[in-house]
Amino acid sequence: MKTIGMIGGMSWESTLEYYRIVNQAVKASLGGLHSAKCLLYSVDFEEIEALQHRNQWAEAARMLAGAAQSLEKGGADFVIICTNTMHKVAEAVEQGVSIPLLHIADATAEKIKAAGMQKIALLGTRFTMEEDFYKGRLVKSFGLDVLVPSESEMDVVHNVIYQELCLGRIESASRQKYLNVIDRLVAGGAEGVILGCTEIGLLVRQADTRVPLFDTTEIHAKAAVEFALS
Repeated sequence: MKTIGMIGGMSWESTLEYYRIVNQAVKASLGGLHSAKCLLYSVDFEEIEALQHRNQWAEAARMLAGAAQSLEKGGADFVIICTNTMHKVAEAVEQGVSIPLLHIADATAEKIKAAGMQKIALLGTRFTMEEDFYKGRLVKSFGLDVLVPSESEMDVVHNVIYQELCLGRIESASRQKYLNVIDRLVAGGAEGVILGCTEIGLLVRQADTRVPLFDTTEIHAKAAVEFALS
């Protein structure tokens, strides 16, 4: 079994889910008392969030590359960034180490393609929904047609993430707001929805809607296990 290097803490609420899922997946695959071999470098999200909203991505990239280097020195065989938004600096992180980086968008796109879908909606932070580092990868590398919410809906989705989910607040009113956004995206032609922030799966679950949901936290964590056991 390879050792998974996890860059987490963004937020720790979703990193907790990563840890649970990777261990459950290893146990399901190997049985007995097996659990995942992993190293976790957990950053202070207050520092990262401030850099995000000040548009200081180069400094954020330096911090995460340093985290990846620490994981490599500690014995990690590959690294995952336990957040969608910070894949904006994935290339810098990848270049900072000699071990592979397992990209969250790639793992998610492969699931969507396997489901036979072409037109997919994307929810996440405003950075993820608006910028090309994530959407562009889905379009250029996998040929997907990606829909995003309207400007006002983006504000709702983004604010719930930072003001509620990252603080451990799960509000039923916010769940309904998300479901309303999902319904409008489906009306626009989306065949399914990417929960493209690792906290969204804490709020919206498949049982809440008939629309196929692609929970990036679960997909990424299970992809990491598959790679670790390969």
